Formats: sequence, structure tokens, C-alpha cells
Amino acid sequence: MPYIITHYLPELDEPERSFVAQLTASMSEADVQQFTIAYRMRRKDPQTVLLMAAIGMAGVPGLHRFVLGEVGVGLLYLFTGGLLLIGTIVDMVQHKELAFNYNRQVARRIASNLDPEVSFF
Repeated sequence: MPYIITHYLPELDEPERSFVAQLTASMSEADVQQFTIAYRMRRKDPQTVLLMAAIGMAGVPGLHRFVLGEVGVGLLYLFTGGLLLIGTIVDMVQHKELAFNYNRQVARRIASNLDPEVSFF
């Protein structure tokens, strides 16, 4: 059923596309539709994370971490100037990985609400 995911969520890149396809492989088409609606509303785009980190370089350090739900790290960045900007620069380089980690957690949470028998490998 990977074709269903690419049909409903064409904006996904690898490895996120493969992860979501594997997570939804055992779902019915109705569940996949519900999943994609909820996932699209909650997922964070990697480009948005990069933009937030860039804003953090000039204005509010750690803004991207707050958006990703990492309040503790966000406060650390806020009070240390993004760990003297080094942490923010590293996060800008790793923006895709940060977004994928967040999106993976969101996908698992949504899938578990739809199908309690979904395995989280």
C-alpha cells in the first residue's frame, strides 16, 4: 500500500515516506485517510524547522526547539544564546533529522489512536 501514502502525502521525502508507508501498511483505506488528515495537520516541515532556526540566529534562540515540543532544550538555547550559536548552527545542519524525529513520534501517536494493534518495530 505505499502507493496510497504517496497519493495522500506527496510532500513526504525519504526516509519519512518509507516510515509512514510501513506504519500504515496494515491499515484500511479509511484509516489511512484519517491518518493522513491528522498527520498533515500535526507534522512539521523540515523547511519550517530550518526557517525557525535561522530566525533563532537573529532573534529568539531556540524557537525551533519550542516548536518541536522540546521546551527544556528551547529554554537552554534561549538563555545561552543557542549555546553560543554553535547549537543553533548544528541544528540548522540537522534540520531534516530534527523534523523527522518529531514527525516519527507524531505518526506513532496518531497510528496508535487509530489502530491499537500497530507495531512500533
